[in-house]
Amino acid sequence: MQGARSKVAIIGAGSVGSTFAFSLMISGVAREIVLIDTNQERAEGECMDLNHGASFVHPVNIYSAGYEGCEGADVVVITAGAKQKPGQSRIDLVQTNAEIFKDITPKIVKFAKDAILLVVSNPVDVLTYITLKISGLAANRVIGSGTVLDSSRFRYLISEHCRLDPRNVHAYIIGEHGDTEFPVWSHANIGGMILAKYCPVCDGHCDYKEELGKIFEEVKNAAYKIIEAKGATYYAIGLALVRIVESILRDENSVLPVSSRINDYYGINDVCLSIPSVVNRNGREKILRLELSELEQEQLKHSAGTLKDIMKKVNV
Repeated sequence: MQGARSKVAIIGAGSVGSTFAFSLMISGVAREIVLIDTNQERAEGECMDLNHGASFVHPVNIYSAGYEGCEGADVVVITAGAKQKPGQSRIDLVQTNAEIFKDITPKIVKFAKDAILLVVSNPVDVLTYITLKISGLAANRVIGSGTVLDSSRFRYLISEHCRLDPRNVHAYIIGEHGDTEFPVWSHANIGGMILAKYCPVCDGHCDYKEELGKIFEEVKNAAYKIIEAKGATYYAIGLALVRIVESILRDENSVLPVSSRINDYYGINDVCLSIPSVVNRNGREKILRLELSELEQEQLKHSAGTLKDIMKKVNV
């Protein structure tokens, strides 16, 4: 997986897939990008549009193909599926997208036996688990985008409130990418100073507990607001996917809250959830064992239980 020769296959040329392809093209991380979609004309049009900007970026080969285009890919990013509609939860998509994934996963694995599979479609935790089971790949090689975007939203909103650079805010949303996700307040910090100690001595003079609660609610409901306003979310997730993929291709050992199957984690087993994990060319190298508060432990167990209840309704 040498960066100069890296290949990324993208399944789904809709808003998320094409925006990710654009972001990946600009990043210079991949030398080869292939777009695969049931609507071949759409995929071809997206590739044509992207290639017309080739003189402005690092050399990259962008083209459309069938599933045979997955052959030789280092990473296959799956964005295909029905998109979330206004007023619809991510979980409402489960039956429709589960059937789609049962169809496409074998086609991907047929040509990409050595690739890392990155699931983006919602509900991402459920679909990551389904992809893992159907593909037969090792658990470290099938991951979901998880709460990488949620955590970025979280960091941004905290930074806005505290008037700081978001790169200096370190905080995670974990659990389900959805309604049962929750913030790890016990480890959230600014420049190494946990928020519980930073907030009382900053110059904001706010009721920080109330304000932090509002920030999390805004994070949890952000996608619903964006979908209501413009129909879909795709810019920030496109950038989040570049961050995950570059960590894989460059073997960075970055810590990212991707979704993957967890076992023996506060008594939770055999479910895909987002926990800060080391991501490198092997996919999810290892999961960090966070020291969670009692409340956070209960929230994580509730999130896992909710996803397991949903999985019982899906025949894998």
